[in-house]
Amino acid sequence: MKNLFSLEGRVALVTGGSRGIGRMITEGYLAYGAKVYICARKFAACEAAAAELSKEGAQCIALEADLSTLDGVRALAAEIAARESRLDILVNNAGAAWGAGFDEFPESGWDKVMDLNVKAPFFLTQALAPQLRAAASAGRPAKVINVASIDAIIVSQRETYSYAASKAGIVHLTRRMAARLVQDHIHVSAIAPGAFASNMNKEARDNPDGTARVVPAGRVGSPEDMAAAAIYLAARSGDYVVGSTLTVDGGVAYAMPGFSGRELFEP
Repeated sequence: MKNLFSLEGRVALVTGGSRGIGRMITEGYLAYGAKVYICARKFAACEAAAAELSKEGAQCIALEADLSTLDGVRALAAEIAARESRLDILVNNAGAAWGAGFDEFPESGWDKVMDLNVKAPFFLTQALAPQLRAAASAGRPAKVINVASIDAIIVSQRETYSYAASKAGIVHLTRRMAARLVQDHIHVSAIAPGAFASNMNKEARDNPDGTARVVPAGRVGSPEDMAAAAIYLAARSGDYVVGSTLTVDGGVAYAMPGFSGRELFEP
């Protein structure tokens, strides 16, 4: 029981791990003993984040990666394979959003978001399957954790059509991937964050008190909240969780009957 949440000796990759929710997850994994690779398109910022996070013996390694193309996905997988014979944990966190009115919504905004939010997680998991299988066993499964959003569950009033569709897609893709990969002792699950301060959620970042008014828990999420959820799924504690999406939103999606998301954006 004492080691339910330990990640000692495990190797993880957190895409988009240098900031926002990805950094929250990375900090948690490092604190519980994992060696963590993080990646981003902006390598200087990623490298600076890794240096900040590598303290008191923690191992955080920065990699440059552009996951918006299949070549970029394969290049990242090849870099991990060159460095590690096994990968215990893959967190598909890197993502994008695009907002525009229905009549003006551009194809570029659709393709960019779908490619990064849905296509990249699938093909990165596929490319890293040899390393995940090498780490996996019946007694200690490897883990793939996809980062979704409560926008996959509720209907936001923001006109982010491709983002909402992509996050709903990743929830169902998680189930489909889980059904196949559990056969290889690779357990796939997802996290659906609510209001956490990040560049993706500027409302929670810039107006936490206003956002907190519509969260049943009475506050926006903290880095510890996100880290705890990700640690739970990655460690022994989450070994019997397969295909599920863990909603981490302070009760917004389920505890507010009739909640449509509109309330988040009213003055």
